[in-house]
Amino acid sequence: MNENALTTIRAEMPDYLSVDVETAGPTPDQFALLSIGACTICQPRQTFYVELQPDRESFDPQAMAIHGLDLDALRRNGLPPDRALLKFEEWVQQVVPPPHKPIFVAFNAPFDWMFVHTYFMRYLKRNPFGHKALDIKAFYMGLSGQPWEKTTGSHLHRLFRQADGLTHNALQDALDQAILFENMLAMLERDKPNSFPVREVSDE
Repeated sequence: MNENALTTIRAEMPDYLSVDVETAGPTPDQFALLSIGACTICQPRQTFYVELQPDRESFDPQAMAIHGLDLDALRRNGLPPDRALLKFEEWVQQVVPPPHKPIFVAFNAPFDWMFVHTYFMRYLKRNPFGHKALDIKAFYMGLSGQPWEKTTGSHLHRLFRQADGLTHNALQDALDQAILFENMLAMLERDKPNSFPVREVSDE
């Protein structure tokens, strides 16, 4: 990546929002979106978090074990999905006001994007992100020239955060993703213009 591209990315950074979700299973047609966490990539960090009432009865026990959210508690205390998505849209528009357009950033973005986009369209018939989504895994792969197997969460979090991975709390994961992305850019700038440092980190 050349210096002009880095400058352009830095100029866009106020529009980048790190987003993470926790769900009841792998697909939004059968399983509910349970929580959304988000934060700005730029400092000062601004954050958003909401838990949703489940709108689907099915659940995957393995998925539920990962994040530990309780469906009965969410039915009592979570926001109805339409209100939760409206609050998220209002926050997005507050931190990235028009005419700027927010850019969705996530680790394994296809999964998080799938749920967020489906729920926005299901309940609000619109998505404030449009179709702008950046996958941190693919970003690293393109910059480093490393194969897909070297883009695992355990590998990249140890490489760029000196940490073992995510907590599976949607807000904390969004914050950790933001740090991960920031550190990728910082290392890239430090070694610019054309080299990206790759340090072998064992996944074992």
